[in-house]
Amino acid sequence: MSENVCYTFEAAIDKAISMEEQGFRSYLNAIAIVKNKHARQLLRDAALDEMRHKQELEKALLDGTMEGNIGTRTQVPTMNLDYMLDQQQLDPEADVRQALAYAIHLEKDAIDFYQKMITGCAGAPMVPVFQQLLNDETRHLRQLEDLYEEHFLTEN
Repeated sequence: MSENVCYTFEAAIDKAISMEEQGFRSYLNAIAIVKNKHARQLLRDAALDEMRHKQELEKALLDGTMEGNIGTRTQVPTMNLDYMLDQQQLDPEADVRQALAYAIHLEKDAIDFYQKMITGCAGAPMVPVFQQLLNDETRHLRQLEDLYEEHFLTEN
């Protein structure tokens, strides 16, 4: 992807759909590997989020607008836990903590993708579409980070 290329609405939504499909497939592949029941459930829930997001984007493509399709209107602050968590491939013995770290990195990758799209289209009419998608991804990431914090970053 070139950093200075802007897209039509349709092309932008197509790129976003591809990004969401890639995330969904990554979760699906992880589910096929991991044996831990709770880790599989966490990955399944994250995959369903990606699937719903992709469906919302496909609906936006049919409608020709993003109006009313993606819910989050503002960017949600995140804790940037990806910096303290190792990014690694999951193996069959992965536990919930490892699956959660994996999901956090996948969501961070989506955020990076949409931030690059916003930078590449600075000032163009497509920026609000990418910003809306970025906002939704930050919400996903924050939910995962909150879960990680609740279960694995306990105070002494």
